[in-house]
Amino acid sequence: MTNETSPENPTETPATTRVDPPLAADEATMLGAWLDFHRATLAVKCAGLTPDQLRERSCPPSTLSLLGLVRHMAEVERHWFRGVLDGQDLGGSGRYWSEQYPDGDFDLIDDADPVADTAAWQEDVAFARETARGLSLDTVAKGRSRDGEVTLRWIMVHMIEEYARHNGHADLLRERIDGATGE
Repeated sequence: MTNETSPENPTETPATTRVDPPLAADEATMLGAWLDFHRATLAVKCAGLTPDQLRERSCPPSTLSLLGLVRHMAEVERHWFRGVLDGQDLGGSGRYWSEQYPDGDFDLIDDADPVADTAAWQEDVAFARETARGLSLDTVAKGRSRDGEVTLRWIMVHMIEEYARHNGHADLLRERIDGATGE
């Protein structure tokens, strides 16, 4: 396993190595471990594929692809940890979406750069880890979600749910691409 991405394996990152969450730990450790496990699972599902394979769509009319999932999760990490937890003003659009292209993370991948998109995802993951480090799960986010105030606990549980759901999609996409199956 390499520590850097390459054109041949654009999503192979240090996060490609998964660590099983502990069987017994305090709540913050457990939530962090499960979130990192699911982040690594998405990286594992993408590892070793070419840019074209990462862009491969599930089946028309769906625009779902592994690269789209990476881009979507970068947006989700960015929104919840930068925009909501840290209270940053992210402007009126995302890294990959806009008002004109609300699903740009999935739809606009034909010319997307998997290396750059994976690096952006990993940057957002690193920011999320650093921002949450040492905070109580009861910490109220500086920003607001569309439904109001949320705590770090809520964000962590939501992120685990988001990754778990999309990792199910990633399982199916990867099996369709090259037959690879597994946890």
